[in-house]
Amino acid sequence: MKIVVCLKQVPDTTAVRIDPKTGTLIREGVPSIINPEDKHALEAALRIKDEKGAHITIVSMGPPQAQTALREALCMGADEAILITDRAFAGADTLATSNTIAGAIKKLDYDIIFAGRQAIDGDTAQVGPEIAEHLNIPQVTYVQDVTVEEDGLLVNRALEDGYELIKVQTPVLLTAIKELNEPRYMNVGLIFGTAGKEIQIWSADDIDVDKSLLGLKGSPTKVKKSMTKETKGAGELVDLPAGEAADYVLRKLIEKHYI
Repeated sequence: MKIVVCLKQVPDTTAVRIDPKTGTLIREGVPSIINPEDKHALEAALRIKDEKGAHITIVSMGPPQAQTALREALCMGADEAILITDRAFAGADTLATSNTIAGAIKKLDYDIIFAGRQAIDGDTAQVGPEIAEHLNIPQVTYVQDVTVEEDGLLVNRALEDGYELIKVQTPVLLTAIKELNEPRYMNVGLIFGTAGKEIQIWSADDIDVDKSLLGLKGSPTKVKKSMTKETKGAGELVDLPAGEAADYVLRKLIEKHYI
């Protein structure tokens, strides 16, 4: 079985700050990590490899320093890694990003594509499903469990009020949520064993996609402004009997024009 895992290196959002004048991210001094839900996607692929046998290829679009995240994935147990990096990809929105990644995956053999539900630096949850559409393959999102069976996959998909069991054939794209598993740590033996392993670097010339669909040129959406959430003021503690407290809250809601 051949599995592709889409992985993104993202800034650790617990340390992200935004320049109040320019509205842009201040990246200096901010550590980068593997996008958390992508790590759950990788772990799902690794568990299939452990149980059934599989070859796992990591695909990532990003700047050259994203090789650090790919190296970590190799140390967790992935077999090979491909970094798609080129100035032509700069300014890409979700559509251009998905076109880029799908263009790379078209050159690979795969049965399952795993991706995280969404990236913590964008929170759109659009790239995974868009990749499936570009590749014209089925997709299952919000995956919280997956079992490989003789005639396909049995996927447990999380819903707001329950879950859905879906039988699906390969090739298929699955987007993972944190409930799917607990990602493993890097393996000490693999840290040494993969130290000299080459990470493949692909440019815009190496992928199967029209260059007009890449980067800023291929992005129909633009971010006008980014801002941090305003800090809330201190709350007000009111010690009143239940009935009076309810009346007090009602008056406050009316004053603030919430009702």
